Amino acid sequence: MAKNIKGPAIFLAQFTGDAAPFNSWEAICKWAASLGYKGVQIPSWDGRIFDLKKAASSKTYCDEVKGKAKAAGVSITELSTHIQGQLVAVNPAFDDAFDAFAPKQVHGNPKARQKWAVEQVKLAAKASRNLGLKSHVSFTGALVWPFVYPWPPRPPGLIEEGFDELARRWKPLLDAFDEQGVDVGFELHPGEDVMDGATFEMFLERLKGHKRCQINYDPSHFVLQQLDYLDFIDIYHERICAFHVKDAEFNPTGRQGVYSGFQPWVKRAGRFRSLGDGQVDFGAVFSKLAAYDYDSWAVLEWECCLKDSIQGAEEGAPFIASHLIKVTEKSFDDFVAGSADKGKIKRILGI
Repeated sequence: MAKNIKGPAIFLAQFTGDAAPFNSWEAICKWAASLGYKGVQIPSWDGRIFDLKKAASSKTYCDEVKGKAKAAGVSITELSTHIQGQLVAVNPAFDDAFDAFAPKQVHGNPKARQKWAVEQVKLAAKASRNLGLKSHVSFTGALVWPFVYPWPPRPPGLIEEGFDELARRWKPLLDAFDEQGVDVGFELHPGEDVMDGATFEMFLERLKGHKRCQINYDPSHFVLQQLDYLDFIDIYHERICAFHVKDAEFNPTGRQGVYSGFQPWVKRAGRFRSLGDGQVDFGAVFSKLAAYDYDSWAVLEWECCLKDSIQGAEEGAPFIASHLIKVTEKSFDDFVAGSADKGKIKRILGI
């Protein structure tokens, strides 16, 4: 049977808020459905719409969450622990900045903050199982990101030890997801130690090819890094378990390039854009994923330095829907192919 990409879906992280319809699970599901979305990805840290601890311990609660989503007309695609995953590994240079990602009781205490993050990710593994999900999305966090540029010269072994430690921290978490039968799709993202194919391979090697170590494919981050996002699919398609549909553009000038000179988003050479406003060739992306039998969700992650989020969400559903490919069940030239005749084949070959 042909496998088809599911969608359109939307990541709710950029839309939850204190005002209706963004402040409750039932209301935000109805809002997403009203725009044409068929699935929603849950930011597991946002207590306004989801109780992660309760979901990890109560199948009844998870059934209620799924039931409200179904009644609104959407399915749950994945849980996200991007915020908590980031805190599994934090270089001290970013301690103050990332304290904002965690509860106040662990601020100023990196060990307590990491312990909280690890427990959160473990809860997400159980919650994913209770929700009947097969994939999860997250960040790896970063220990060596401050040393991404090789100047000043790095002490020998610094990068290797950093990746060794990153794998040591994630191995038991991936084992926890394995126990629940759930893959973890890491979003390869600047600011994380695992940011591209090379670093993913470094991470995966130290995890001894852990089967739950997968990829949340997002071409926008590769545009900003000037990495071939289509070739990436050819190389890593067997590890892609999730898909963030996000656009971006890269417009270098005589003043700035990939690093963009510390400019704000609107003035950077590399910028995230709403779907259709950037440079990602989504026709080619969806075609490649379809050719490799990707059959999970296409999830809008809205981020744009110019366009309003609601407009981006409204335009996102029909954009994704227009790129979904119903994979054909037969070859276009079947009508002239003839039947399998061994004698005929031998005659054609002269044998």
